[in-house]
Amino acid sequence: MASKKDNLTAVLYGIEDLRLEQRPIPVPKDDEVLLEMDCVGICGSDVHYLVAGRIGDFIVKKPMICGHEAAGIVAKLGANVKSLKVGDRVAIEPGYGCRVCEYCKAGDYNLCPDMIFCATPPCDGNLTRYYTHPADFCYKLPDHVTMEEGALLEPLSVGVHACRRAGVGLGSHVLVLGAGPIGLVTLIVAKQMGADKVLITDLLQNRLDVAKELGADETFLIPKDISEPELVKLIHDRMGCAPDKTIDCSGVAATVRLSFLATKPGGCSVIVGMGAAEVKVPLVTALVREVDVRGVFRYCNDYPAALSLVASGKINVKRLITHHFNIEETAEAFNTARHGLGGAIKVMIHVQPKDKNNPK
Repeated sequence: MASKKDNLTAVLYGIEDLRLEQRPIPVPKDDEVLLEMDCVGICGSDVHYLVAGRIGDFIVKKPMICGHEAAGIVAKLGANVKSLKVGDRVAIEPGYGCRVCEYCKAGDYNLCPDMIFCATPPCDGNLTRYYTHPADFCYKLPDHVTMEEGALLEPLSVGVHACRRAGVGLGSHVLVLGAGPIGLVTLIVAKQMGADKVLITDLLQNRLDVAKELGADETFLIPKDISEPELVKLIHDRMGCAPDKTIDCSGVAATVRLSFLATKPGGCSVIVGMGAAEVKVPLVTALVREVDVRGVFRYCNDYPAALSLVASGKINVKRLITHHFNIEETAEAFNTARHGLGGAIKVMIHVQPKDKNNPK
């Protein structure tokens, strides 16, 4: 068990330079809580910063603490905090806005130009033993919900936001491109929101096998050396129709193009995955068929819905977790996530002993 003087922290100094070091234990501001971190999931963005040192205009220019998919225990309250108490188990929504700009006031705080988001340069993350965060962006977990499920509310909220942006509802026919963690949570949210049929694609059969376990109506392993028209036809044939909602959770050029081409006239294409800054797409094909194209940037006001889905038992996000490491094994954890070793989907780092704070 960590001592109060132990604040072991995972810090990214630059490309391929991830270090474990001791940092001072932070002091919560009046509206914050000090959290004793329990577990932190590794996201694709964490890996991308390690490998490339940047995502778009977000560039690692100074040492940055990793991690944003997290849950912890309230260890100390700021002077004004009344909503939580010491000992509460909480999930952490890692991004919050300035609260005063036009976007924050309209409720679209994910678009705030001064957004603070864990482990997005220049902001530090929470892969550390002790971390401070605004109390109103910490969500108390019901007694029966595990800390790992709390950490997974972060990617799950992306799936909720994506499905809301797509307008998924009763009877929707949904095509999900990519069966990584975000594709898989999008699949299970779409089913809970009433989608009649969800087909999910990937290049790896093991991920499609998991998708089937999670309720995919159809899975599709994308063949090699196939033309776009042939691929679109095969997907339509497998679904029995053209999808009215396509959600691209990959972001590579091929799937962005496919989302435009496969969606039915009058349907909606939502792009979640972030790949290259510029991609060549068949735009006119989408325009003449009035396909709506929408972007997704993280989530906004979606944590409560994600928590409700988990707490109600309607979805099982624990199936996504394939590997467990402790914080001292952070380098090995990142290597596992980076290379998909052992069929890795979601790699979880335990800052405290596994199951210490879970329901008995």
